[in-house]
Amino acid sequence: MSYAAAIDQLSAMAPELHTQPGQQRRKFSLAEIGALLTALKNPHRRYRSVLIAGTNGKGSTASTLASILQASGVRTGLYTSPHLVRPNERIRVNGVEIPDGEFAGLYFRIHDRSQELVLEQKLAQLPSFFETLTAMALLHFAEQGVEIAVLEVGMGGRLDATNIVDPLLSIVTDISLDHTEWLGPTIAAIAREKAGILRPSGTLITLPQHPEANQVLGEVATALGTRAVSAVPYMPERPHPAALNGGGAMADDAHSSAYPVHALGATITVDSPLHGDHQHRNIALAIAAAVELATHHGLPVTAASVEQGIRRTNWPGRLERIDTGGVDWVLDVAHNPAGAWALRAALRSEFGLGEEAGTRAVLVFGCLRDKPLSEMAQILFGLFEEVIFAPIASPRATPMAELLAAAEAVGVRARAAESVEEALTIAEASTVVSETVAADRAGGQVGARLRVVAGSVYLVGEVRPLLLARAGLNA
Repeated sequence: MSYAAAIDQLSAMAPELHTQPGQQRRKFSLAEIGALLTALKNPHRRYRSVLIAGTNGKGSTASTLASILQASGVRTGLYTSPHLVRPNERIRVNGVEIPDGEFAGLYFRIHDRSQELVLEQKLAQLPSFFETLTAMALLHFAEQGVEIAVLEVGMGGRLDATNIVDPLLSIVTDISLDHTEWLGPTIAAIAREKAGILRPSGTLITLPQHPEANQVLGEVATALGTRAVSAVPYMPERPHPAALNGGGAMADDAHSSAYPVHALGATITVDSPLHGDHQHRNIALAIAAAVELATHHGLPVTAASVEQGIRRTNWPGRLERIDTGGVDWVLDVAHNPAGAWALRAALRSEFGLGEEAGTRAVLVFGCLRDKPLSEMAQILFGLFEEVIFAPIASPRATPMAELLAAAEAVGVRARAAESVEEALTIAEASTVVSETVAADRAGGQVGARLRVVAGSVYLVGEVRPLLLARAGLNA
């Protein structure tokens, strides 16, 4: 019944999306999570919820909205995925991770009840890794007396375990190609899966994006009688340079700064710790959701609490800066082409990174085998003087030979490290220094040695505590 035992058992379940050739893929169904929650007395019906789907920006939108609700005095549950270091990160109440003891207790309660349901033939199989964690989150929120839960969809939407709730609001962030083996090969197919979180006579909050995604979302919303709310009024007034362009490309001249928007009868200053102009879209969605919850669902959200919540948002590993003394590290979980474009735009605008801009840097990179490596290499690698490839602790990791070949194809110097720690040491000791020093958005300066870690959540999750320790900070 220990926490370590719970983690060991969960870890053994984790490769559920990765199948070997000839191995049958797991089939997902809301009926299974529904049967489990029924046996647990439907904890998800004891509070209200907001559901967020999309390819990129779900977690940033969810964490911003949860922070706004918390600042408004609303007891708020937040469920996100994946985690960086510990699965506890996925389940939070008012910003506090679920404690180890409660995590273990919930896991074994759900595991034991699931086994009984299988024996009773009420479940065809034991819940998956994600289904188990979702059930744990929904039960924890009920037992902690949350008033509302903000839930990030894991993958897709239609068949995702989180879609068992009946949300007050369905938020759809930017949609691009990812998980195509599960969700379909086109933007339209993926958008249809994500539109599965919409409800008859419900409310959809979104922003204009890829034309195919817009069309599908519009068709589904119309068929269901879903009211569509645009978050455009909460975007910066100036033209937004980081708008999506042709399936995920981001403009290179984006720049982040505080900006005013009008919400709930007042002008507020949007000053988020989340860097990058692509975050303007996620923040706008969160503001629109907060306004809807205040005006149509009676939650005590005010203009002041919106401003305060945005400023207090905590979402690590997204253009996160860590100074280890003489070296400026930037960590970002850019794990698909759309994320790579967003990272590229922010690095160029906020850090002056790029050959024509003058600033040079080193990239520590690693990604999973199911990601479009050649496309990501073309987007990112050319910004750097050198790329250090770090191994990822996952059976889905891209082999080093393929990573080195991708760097060679775009003409960038690269080398492989035998461990993540060695990759950091190599990058830190590199003789690459900036030819210029660029000011960041806060008016400070980027040091002469800029190092970027990106590619996979697994990589950033392993790197972050190592760098925090070097900087003398708590993880």
